[in-house]
Amino acid sequence: MDPLEGEASSAPIEYEPVNVKDVLVEMKDTAELLIDLSYSAVLHSSEEIAREVLRLEERMDVLEMRARMGLMMAVRNPTDAEQLAPVLGIVTAADDISDAAGDIAKVVLEDIGLPEAMRTALPDAVETLVRGVVDADSSYVDRTLAEIDLESETGVRVIALRRGEEWLLNPGPTTTITADDVALLRGPDVAIGDVCETLTGTGYEPPTADTPDVEDLERAVDTIVHMKNLSELAVDLAYSAVLFDSEPLAEEVRNLEIEVDALESRFEAWTLRAAEDAPDPVALRGLIHLGSATEVISDAAIDISEGVLRDIDVHPVVQLAVEESDEIIIRVGIDSDSELDGTSIVGGVPDTDTTMSVIAIRRPDEGWLLVGDDDAEIHGGDVLISKGTRTAAAAFEELATV
Repeated sequence: MDPLEGEASSAPIEYEPVNVKDVLVEMKDTAELLIDLSYSAVLHSSEEIAREVLRLEERMDVLEMRARMGLMMAVRNPTDAEQLAPVLGIVTAADDISDAAGDIAKVVLEDIGLPEAMRTALPDAVETLVRGVVDADSSYVDRTLAEIDLESETGVRVIALRRGEEWLLNPGPTTTITADDVALLRGPDVAIGDVCETLTGTGYEPPTADTPDVEDLERAVDTIVHMKNLSELAVDLAYSAVLFDSEPLAEEVRNLEIEVDALESRFEAWTLRAAEDAPDPVALRGLIHLGSATEVISDAAIDISEGVLRDIDVHPVVQLAVEESDEIIIRVGIDSDSELDGTSIVGGVPDTDTTMSVIAIRRPDEGWLLVGDDDAEIHGGDVLISKGTRTAAAAFEELATV
């Protein structure tokens, strides 16, 4: 039996000196990748990707234990305990996200029940995610991602690599592809097959397109994709709220959690109604699991930012991470008749002289709009979540006010 199908690994973990800041950063990256992979495993009905989720979940368990050990060693007095309590909350919340992602993956692996035509109902904008093992004879072997120039040439991105038990979570231009790497690729259907074949040395067979046997399945899949995107955004904002000690960002995490809860409630109601007419109602059971796990993830995002909301001073271990960050995330409210009112956003970049990119818009009457999915226009009254340098952020905030 594959050990991933049984109980979680219980290999002993001994204390060793660690840089808690580095562990927290790795936990953040791991949590975000876990959310992405687990939902993708469901949407693409991929057991291979689901198994990678469980491997990554085991890695998170080790990181959590090492972070706890490091934090316990750092407590010297009551002040340390007060400042480190929220950091411990971050560690616990990251593990909650990991467990929820594992539960989502098990929907696929344990055949809990999913409509067979999930992938057929995916929106055109959703890119394909595939897993492949790098063949020793691949033309990509022993070359960096910059040399291969994969994304520019094909639109396909390497979102993560697993090298034995080691994970490379944010492969960049200098990352070298080696034989036997497990690569996770995301890109358009028209290109990903050729890239996968070049990488693995074996032919790529796209999933067969089943005819949906559940009425209005497209709406359900749209909701799943939206819940996934909002959950990812909530976790990203929660970490950013902590890193930059930003109460406005922490408040937006709360707003996102409310939105995800509402989506989850409507999604559960849709599932129950669909079960009445489905040929096999049990085949929808996994969707209930999916909705519940999504709520756990959004609740964990609230837990991550709780220290900021309670106005507890940021511990120096977090400040170190901030000092190394050249990029920040900000919340900006748009005044009517300001220079940003009426500005177009294309591909996340507003038509301004600043270099800020807009991640999401919260619109009073419409809820959340994820700009990466659609082009948009900024309106007075919008709340923008934007990313960029500190200098660009200051200029952007000036443009938002009258």
